[in-house]
Amino acid sequence: MNAAPISTASAEHYTWGAGADGWHLVRAPGLSVIQERMPPGSAEQRHRHAVSRQFFFVLAGRLEIEVEGTVCTLGPREGLEVAPGSAHEVRNASAEPTDFLVVSQPPSHGDRSAAPLGG
Repeated sequence: MNAAPISTASAEHYTWGAGADGWHLVRAPGLSVIQERMPPGSAEQRHRHAVSRQFFFVLAGRLEIEVEGTVCTLGPREGLEVAPGSAHEVRNASAEPTDFLVVSQPPSHGDRSAAPLGG
């Protein structure tokens, strides 16, 4: 177990989509905690996870999460749980960057399939 503090300065970094950033804060067999930053106007592809349960928690900015056709807008210190099998998409429709945490149990990497609207 790592007893040292972890931050975006020390965590493994990756990029995705159109200019979004991610940092692996916890990367364990049963749990994933990622901090992500989405630029204004960006979105991920709508998808679902067969096994992973996710929790999105906004640190700064605003985040729209569409889950099974229902859109929820989250602000700082607000979160939303997404159950396994639920089609969802996150997007930053604001004019400012959005920073948020994605907690997945078990980790969602490799447990993702496309879920276009109506699919």
